[in-house]
Amino acid sequence: MIGFAKRNLLIFFRDKAAVFFSLLAVFVIIGLYALFLGDVWVNSFTGLNGVRYLMDSWIMAGLLAVASVTTTMGAFGIMVDDKTKKIIKDITSSPLKRSRIAGGYILSSYLIGCIMSFITLILAEIYVIANGGELLGPAALVKTAGLILLSTLANTSLVFFMVSFFKSANAFGTASTIIGTVIGFLTGIYLPIGQLPEAVQWVIKVFPVSHSAVLFRQVMMAEPLSVTFAGAPDSAVQEFEELMGVTYKFGGTTVTPLTSIAVLIVTAAVFYGLSIWNLSRKKS
Repeated sequence: MIGFAKRNLLIFFRDKAAVFFSLLAVFVIIGLYALFLGDVWVNSFTGLNGVRYLMDSWIMAGLLAVASVTTTMGAFGIMVDDKTKKIIKDITSSPLKRSRIAGGYILSSYLIGCIMSFITLILAEIYVIANGGELLGPAALVKTAGLILLSTLANTSLVFFMVSFFKSANAFGTASTIIGTVIGFLTGIYLPIGQLPEAVQWVIKVFPVSHSAVLFRQVMMAEPLSVTFAGAPDSAVQEFEELMGVTYKFGGTTVTPLTSIAVLIVTAAVFYGLSIWNLSRKKS
């Protein structure tokens, strides 16, 4: 399985176009924010200190959640290519069990997702600092790194399950385009969750990837929130956090970080199991 995963890693990083397009959604969001969305949100909160630092941290936290989806989606293109080119027939005829083949695909995609997400984190920190913000502290960096590992694991399993149904490059390409477009809305980047209808908010709150965004925001926005809302009443902070998706509420119950972590762990376990089952029941 390790050797098979290594083979997938080499194929992915050898294809420069695949690497670029796996980060395309990240570049698009950064471009939109830098050119349009950033000024809109900063101007929306006039009279507060450090608003640029706060909103930059907000968008970059959401960006990390998006990157862990789009980069693993790009990595699974190798599996689709293997099916399209009938290479999978040679692979399944080898002594490797189907579960190990599936494990090789998910391991390589997970590693690719982690690598590309850490690259995204570096780009995000450079952007924040360039606009007058501060580098994440050591404790926050460690927490963010841990969240990258966990979020990528959950999202890899989720994407793997979806990709396991594709047998053509066209279907995979269409799905990648749709996911790359929709993921920004489902993580509350293009429009804050508090501005959406209740029904849409509910859908976002039960979507596993959005819990990654919440966790990243709680870590990366802790310092800028303390600066911007210094001396402000707790109610003002809570209202802002609910509006911008820093915290989720179901009715009057606030979703705790442990609950969001549990959602990601359960997502990883359930969808990895479903992916193995889906591949095992099919004839190549």
